[in-house]
Amino acid sequence: MNKIRFFLALWISKLSIIALKITKHNGTNFPGRLALKICPKFLQYISKPKTIIGVTGTNGKTTVNNLIADTLNADGRNVLDNRLGSNTDTGISTALINGVNIFNKEKYDIATFEIDERSAVRIYPHVTPTYLLITNLTRDSIMRNGHPEFISNVLTKNIPKETKLILNAEDLISDMVSPNNDRIYYGIDKMDTDVTECINLINDMQICPKCSYKLKYNYLRYHHIGNAYCPNCGFKSPKADYQGKNVDLKKMTIDIKDHEGTFNYRLLNDSVFNIYNVVCTVALLRDMGYTPKRVQELLNKIEIVKSRYNVTEVNGVKVIMLLSKDRNALGSSRAFDYAVHTKGNKKFILMMNNMSDEKVWSENVCWLYDCDFEFLNKPDIEKIVVTGPRFKDYKLRLLLAGVKEENVLDTHFELDSPELLEYNKGDVIYLLYGTDNIDLATSVRDKIVRIIKEGK
Repeated sequence: MNKIRFFLALWISKLSIIALKITKHNGTNFPGRLALKICPKFLQYISKPKTIIGVTGTNGKTTVNNLIADTLNADGRNVLDNRLGSNTDTGISTALINGVNIFNKEKYDIATFEIDERSAVRIYPHVTPTYLLITNLTRDSIMRNGHPEFISNVLTKNIPKETKLILNAEDLISDMVSPNNDRIYYGIDKMDTDVTECINLINDMQICPKCSYKLKYNYLRYHHIGNAYCPNCGFKSPKADYQGKNVDLKKMTIDIKDHEGTFNYRLLNDSVFNIYNVVCTVALLRDMGYTPKRVQELLNKIEIVKSRYNVTEVNGVKVIMLLSKDRNALGSSRAFDYAVHTKGNKKFILMMNNMSDEKVWSENVCWLYDCDFEFLNKPDIEKIVVTGPRFKDYKLRLLLAGVKEENVLDTHFELDSPELLEYNKGDVIYLLYGTDNIDLATSVRDKIVRIIKEGK
């Protein structure tokens, strides 16, 4: 009976994909939702690729998942992924529906899936990743994710024991996930921009997990990401199996030391997040058996996904679209920190809004007070436009961060925001947007470009 229900779900969901294409709808979530409604054990029965690479974590999982998929595709592999769908059980189901024929025969031998941390309880009982890469575990939406230790516990309870973990040696929270699983670590040696005391408003790893003594850091990159030790009991960060060093942002290269030696690789972006993304991708590929030379060749063929970071230059004005995860203090703080270190006169449009706020629910705004808006209180930031459903909350937060009121402009409607700024040669315009308003942010960027071209 279950198998009959499964095939009914498979065939109907495949028909829904055809219907969605005919009607020009993306529907990246709907087929999986439909299949699970018809057959709740759908994920258990559907055939899966022999090798599955999972990517999870608070920040960076979309970028890393796409980076891995692009790298494997560049190697000529036929890769199944969920880059166009959701990262929950419905999105994974949709991807797997596309990965089999009507007889439930798999069409791919390898898959890479971005997997939502909270969906672990619904996915891992039926999908066993060969590798699971955890980018980081940090404070996220308090209404949905509570705190990082809670998410760490969710993962530990649900990750299959057969899965090999790839972990950031400089994130002690994710390092403690599923302690009995096979694992490798990656990291980056001390950089010139590192500190030894946290300069951020939040640090979720201040106390030794073994003896509760205050941790010290040999170096601290941001928030709790760094190399820590306990002066009381000797607890310390694990040694990295793949250690990045000699980061050269002029040549855009990094050396990575592993068990065979030290090899040079290309960086795809100069942000710390994306340096880590390259190191963890190299760690995965090397552990899969790729040679350093082949990894170098593959990295030379790919770029960061433009929906995450995109630069447009027109008439001497640079317009930079930078994804800044909404409801996520750390993600926005990292975007602020990266942007303010750009040279030149800077202007910002902040539209990191959960677009469903006005329609469905209201997110607790406490994350704004965990986020380092103080980073934006800089003399070379001329104007900051706040816009969208939360524009008043953003304005209040900026004023509390010490930004002068005359430098903060506001409008409820995002598409009106470009007209509030003046555009002069040499300006750098940063457009920061959330994960569910990428299309709207692109429209705002396009309007900025039109205004500059028309010389208004």
